[in-house]
Amino acid sequence: MAFVHPALFYENEAEYLSGTVPFIRDGLEAGEPVAVSVPAPNLELIKHELGEAAELVKMLDMTVVGRNPGRIIPGVLRDFADRFPDRHVRIIGEPIWAGRSETEYPACAQHEALINLAFAGRRVTILCPYDTKRLEPLVLDDAALTHPVIQDATGERRSPVYSPSRVIDGYNRPLPEPKDAAVLRFDHRNLAQVRHLANEWAMAAGLSGTRLDDVQLAVSELGANSLDHGGGSGTLRLWREEGRLVCEVSDAGHITDPLVGRSPVDPRTAGSRGLLIVNLLSDLVRIHTGEGSTVVRAYFDTPG
Repeated sequence: MAFVHPALFYENEAEYLSGTVPFIRDGLEAGEPVAVSVPAPNLELIKHELGEAAELVKMLDMTVVGRNPGRIIPGVLRDFADRFPDRHVRIIGEPIWAGRSETEYPACAQHEALINLAFAGRRVTILCPYDTKRLEPLVLDDAALTHPVIQDATGERRSPVYSPSRVIDGYNRPLPEPKDAAVLRFDHRNLAQVRHLANEWAMAAGLSGTRLDDVQLAVSELGANSLDHGGGSGTLRLWREEGRLVCEVSDAGHITDPLVGRSPVDPRTAGSRGLLIVNLLSDLVRIHTGEGSTVVRAYFDTPG
């Protein structure tokens, strides 16, 4: 059985449950591993409808584990599916909900497109619900581009516009310029200053403990990537934006593999895993890349 990736369009709780619960029960009856990662209110709906059977399903709050869309493939979907390499796996993943911001959405859409590359040829079915009453029409249009099959209350149909590459490429856009930012140009001689400046900004933003460590490690990894893959130098910019600390590193590199940073890596395997670490630690990651230029922005939610 090849990879299956349907979108579920629902208008209300009844349609949501009729599209998700039979999918789960069919998997359990077939002895298949099943995971559900959706926003907490929908998670509770499914748990209540499943009753005792909910204990047989891995349940995750997508607003927590999928806060950063770039973390979902390696940290949620692959983390579950890779535990069962010889079995068909079912997953419900709802990475786009009405509370997603305009800054987050392009990364969400690209994530949905990249699922098709990440699981090509795998015995996995990932069902992705979309709230047609609360999501913008653009989101539903993009869902038709990123999912080969659409399901709704009327049945199932093939998407006539399915084209994940259009979404991957279409949202690879120049990122808006910040109004004000601290700037540090670096190379191998002053890489330590990258970590030091990021630490200062993170502390000033109220981050501490492990979150402070996360910022330092993420920025260090991005800086090291610039030295190794971005022409040997880069530029760090830091600023505050809408309750987040933003850490941006730009250089002269070009990311040609769209799944870089989204594939789990065996720690015993040599090679760079910097962008994977950044995805796992950050609350949002946005990337713009092209010939001779890459910009990576890592966002960290700040207290209050």
